[in-house]
Amino acid sequence: MKESRKNILLDILYDGIVFAVEKGFPWPAVVEVARFTEELLEETKDCSITQALQILGNKLREYETKFNPVNLMAVCDYFHNTFIRHLKLYQYVLCKDQDMYQATESLDLCPPPLPLPLSEGVDKNVWKYQQQVAELTAAEVQKRTNMLLLRETLHLEREHTMKKIFEGLVTKEIGVLDREALETIIRKAVRTQIDSLKELLENEIKTTYAILDLKLQKKILKVPPPYPPEPGQASQTEAKKEKKKAKDKKKK
Repeated sequence: MKESRKNILLDILYDGIVFAVEKGFPWPAVVEVARFTEELLEETKDCSITQALQILGNKLREYETKFNPVNLMAVCDYFHNTFIRHLKLYQYVLCKDQDMYQATESLDLCPPPLPLPLSEGVDKNVWKYQQQVAELTAAEVQKRTNMLLLRETLHLEREHTMKKIFEGLVTKEIGVLDREALETIIRKAVRTQIDSLKELLENEIKTTYAILDLKLQKKILKVPPPYPPEPGQASQTEAKKEKKKAKDKKKK
């Protein structure tokens, strides 16, 4: 709290000095404005506004010989419109101890991970190529996993449907099945198998095409040259560039 009061007092003195400089006071008068401010703050502690006005008038008469009439009037207006107008606020902040509410909160700092050694680094183009290959490979693995899950799901659904068919047969408590009832049960069982196999086959075909497309994308990726390039390879690249420039010049 003491530190805050000290900072506020310094701000008041600074504002007074800035006021004097902006008004064009000579430098000795600027120093007197700072002294005037400090004395006024000290003498108006625990004073009413009427008493503070009287003290301000007395201080102005004391400093008549240190300011010319124009500057003296400017000082009077400045302190009347700033300090006197907000006297109670200054007294509340500077003269009374205030209850201090301070909240503390602990924060966990997470430092960034240590970078890998430069010897383990790769060229930017090589890294991009590796990332693309990894993404396509992961997508292919996901397609295969989804196909296995679908196959297992269809198998469970087929088993559940077949179980319901035979459970319905048991609940009827028929001693001997006639031909028509037997044909109905067989048709339901066959239809269940066919529908399940049809759905499984359609999804396997779609998944196979998707996997082939991913493999094709992986195959057509352009493999970047090793970095740094070998001396012979670098010279060949430069030679190709020179030939291309020569052809472009001939065309022009």
